[in-house]
Amino acid sequence: MAGELYGYARVSSADQNEERQLVALRQRGVPENHLFVDKRSGRDFDRPQYKRLVKRLKAGDLLCVMSIDRLGRNYEEIQEQWRVLTKEKGVDIAVLDMPLLDTRQGRDLMGTFIADLVLQILSFVARARGRTSKSGRRRASRRRRRRA
Repeated sequence: MAGELYGYARVSSADQNEERQLVALRQRGVPENHLFVDKRSGRDFDRPQYKRLVKRLKAGDLLCVMSIDRLGRNYEEIQEQWRVLTKEKGVDIAVLDMPLLDTRQGRDLMGTFIADLVLQILSFVARARGRTSKSGRRRASRRRRRRA
């Protein structure tokens, strides 16, 4: 039996606009009463609308998100949420801008492997970017101190 269709959108702050994400979710057929939006940082999953959404999701439902980074910025936590939703709750997830991350495709061992691999790669890239950004901020700070 097919479940219900849900959508989740997130922007990091109240002054950012989530409309582009909502348009994409509506175009996929997500009903207005199944759209959940948070205007909060993606650093963790302690977000009110995300929590409401997870409580409503049940086995057979499909959760659509525009992009994997709309779920969050911490890829270890994304991986954990992915596992909880897909394995424990039996929910499918479709990441609209990354078709490899659509659990309706390749429900076999290979499909699961590919999704896990993509999430691992994204996690690695995010950590590498974080180290690069931190290193760049330290160098800039040292340059400012030398000039002062």
